[in-house]
Amino acid sequence: MASLMPVPAPPRTPTPPPDESTLQGGLGLDGIPHATATEILYDPNSLSPADPNAHFGSMSANMVSPAGANSVYSPMSLESGNSDISSPFNFQTTTLAKSPVVKSNIGQRRGHKYKHSSVSHQIFLEPPPRAPLSLPNSLPIPTFAECCASMSKDQKTRFWWSLCHISIAGYAMWSASGSSAMEALSHLLIYDSLGALICVVVDVLSNFEVWKRSSIRHPFGLERMEVLCGFGLSIFLVFTGFDLISHNAKHALEGIGHTPHHLHKHERASAGSVDVTAVLALMSTLISAVGLGNHARIGKAMRFAAIESLPPLLSNPSHFLTLSCLAILLLLPLLSLNAYTWIDKALSATMAVCMCALGVRLAKTLGSMLLMSYSGPGVQDVIRAIETDFAVTKVEDAKFWQVHYGLGMANLKLRVRGTEDSLLKLRERLTSLIRNQLGGGYGGGGQKWEVSVQLITDDLRAR
Repeated sequence: MASLMPVPAPPRTPTPPPDESTLQGGLGLDGIPHATATEILYDPNSLSPADPNAHFGSMSANMVSPAGANSVYSPMSLESGNSDISSPFNFQTTTLAKSPVVKSNIGQRRGHKYKHSSVSHQIFLEPPPRAPLSLPNSLPIPTFAECCASMSKDQKTRFWWSLCHISIAGYAMWSASGSSAMEALSHLLIYDSLGALICVVVDVLSNFEVWKRSSIRHPFGLERMEVLCGFGLSIFLVFTGFDLISHNAKHALEGIGHTPHHLHKHERASAGSVDVTAVLALMSTLISAVGLGNHARIGKAMRFAAIESLPPLLSNPSHFLTLSCLAILLLLPLLSLNAYTWIDKALSATMAVCMCALGVRLAKTLGSMLLMSYSGPGVQDVIRAIETDFAVTKVEDAKFWQVHYGLGMANLKLRVRGTEDSLLKLRERLTSLIRNQLGGGYGGGGQKWEVSVQLITDDLRAR
């Protein structure tokens, strides 16, 4: 029985690959011609390179491999790109970059993230909370509807009266064709009526916080707008004065050497009568001056030494010019016709010159406010008083300017000597001196002064 069992064949010894010369000139097996084995092919049943297109050395042809059970070797010709056999490896071709290699920051933490780490809570401390600014960025500006809604009964009354004042000025200009003095007075009444209207507008805007409260956008509120409007009125007054001067000069030259083309007949009120236009102008001027406070702030900012000793109503240069002209016009009907003609011309020329002088002086004063300077009296006296103080060795810098009608500022830089207590008392003395000399003192109704003093001791340490 045992002899009938088949004897297993011993394992086949691997045959070494033939020589290149044998492959090139030898015969094939079983009548199969040899192929040039210059390319190592992929066989899934044996260990071979993963990529069938991989080249080794200069081999570029197909190599024979076992094909099946019927033949020991069979030619295998695989074309590049037509193989459906999947590779057990995942090799991919890479290309070297010619540009310099940039260092990657993967895994590194950004600086702003360190504050969230557990260690940085003990190293990077949070800044202390900052108090909010005392000044707002901006404040809302009221509209026309809001201004009308905020007007009180007294403000509405004053507003309608300012319109009546403008109407009286217009009537005076319309009826002034027969008198040069009345024509000049009508221009002055227009200036007064516009000033009265500005007073009402200022009074209404003061109902809102934006008018007086400072903000980053408007450091001094909107009170400087009143200064700007007054500056515009002063320019109007100057141009009106020059217009009257040119008109009077034209009338004077018309009768020299030839007959005038247009005769200007100057009529007058009948003797003993009262000029109704002059009476209306007088009433409107007094009511606006007393009731509305017309030109009150301008009168405080601009003083004339010649009329400063008069009552408050007449010490204002604008009211003084208007009321004096009205008083003369009321007396003109009592004069003869010849005197009336000459006085009328002389009064018109005088008013024109006075309007120019008043407008120039007013424009200079208000222009200095707009340019943040101070042109009022008393500055030199204040500086001399500071220099004579026993604790002050030198006045290095002293600047004074006026922001608007109600506020002035003074900045001083002084070199001083003394102890801390004496320097503190010096600050108080300087503040009191400036407010008394320039502001009229406490309770005097003058403008408010803010004083800033920088004290430097002899050892150059700022206080």
